Amino acid sequence: MKNANNHALPRLVRNAQSLWDDAATKPCSLGCVSCVDRAICGGVHNGASFFDCSDYCRCNDKATCDFVCRGKPKQFVARLREVDGMELANVPRAQVVPIAALPPMVPLIEHATARVGRLNSPIVALPLYALLDIEAGTLRYPDRAALSKKFGIDPNARLVVSGVARDRKIERYWAAKSRPAMLQQLAALDIALITPPNFSVLTDVPRTDNLHAMKRILMTTVEMMQAGLPTALHPNARTERDYERWAELIAERPEIQYLAIEFATGAGRGDRLHWHVAQLTALAARVPQPMGLVVRGGMRALEPLRSAFASVTMIDTDAFAKACYRQAAQFRPDGKLVWRKHPTPPGAPIDALLQQNVAALHSHHIILARTHAEKRRGANSDGFCAPDRADRHAREV
Repeated sequence: MKNANNHALPRLVRNAQSLWDDAATKPCSLGCVSCVDRAICGGVHNGASFFDCSDYCRCNDKATCDFVCRGKPKQFVARLREVDGMELANVPRAQVVPIAALPPMVPLIEHATARVGRLNSPIVALPLYALLDIEAGTLRYPDRAALSKKFGIDPNARLVVSGVARDRKIERYWAAKSRPAMLQQLAALDIALITPPNFSVLTDVPRTDNLHAMKRILMTTVEMMQAGLPTALHPNARTERDYERWAELIAERPEIQYLAIEFATGAGRGDRLHWHVAQLTALAARVPQPMGLVVRGGMRALEPLRSAFASVTMIDTDAFAKACYRQAAQFRPDGKLVWRKHPTPPGAPIDALLQQNVAALHSHHIILARTHAEKRRGANSDGFCAPDRADRHAREV
């Protein structure tokens, strides 16, 4: 089981940004030229002085290291067999599962603590790992009524299930032998969309660890599709070649209709967000089917992504988290959304505060989506371009 947050490992470089891969501006590491994985991996391109990605292996005690690395040959072979090699093409196909249109924003609800009523929202997102009893190999809730009561939501609300989490939860899911049975039970809950575990594709590890994580993402995605769940693929990537491989795969698999991306951590830091947006834009242009996108974090990425994808939906964590910290969403006279302190008496429920935050964020994202669509129409007006799918979706919301 992987522990990517192993702080006992020494840091590779003082500035982690020097490990960001950029084939457009950085040379390929010399050792990559003759590497057996070059065709799949594409090589490493960054500002750090490493011969090849084996130099990223920095563990003092290989017996305790859990990265997928040739430094431990026996374990490396076992991890390869675990996923049947690093190629993506040998993962089984799945049927096309229809996915109904999603609104610009879906609020993530983590629990019902400090609440006594139901949230009035026609669609909500729930954490995947809060629904599963992995040790027992079953769902924690037998039906929609029990689930709705636990999370304080409308029993008739559409459900989006988010697989984004810390590595410890994700790795426990991967280790579970009862995944197919749990997924069949999830499918019975009439899920609107589910995103699979976003296995970490780190910048400071050997590339074999990245390729192994990407293969696991695809395998768990296909498992969900085979269970009849509407599923979005997490195209986690470290290099331009990683995005090219995802595009090649998606172009051959029409069952992949939605992508999911998480910008709340590494991919959303500083200028790296712009690099990922550019790569996602190129991916969307390379595949024949119109793609929907589900985003967590990265508000500043929404406008450019809406120009490339048929629809973009934000899984919003602010409405719930801010309510828990007694903060209220309010609009200033100029229309800007701000957060203000909203103290409550000890023991008082926060239902009204959460409802206010969800309503404000919902309005905010509808306005953003329409504003982005108007900007695209304005930019295209000189060329008399027909409205694209994203424009039509924004008008229909």
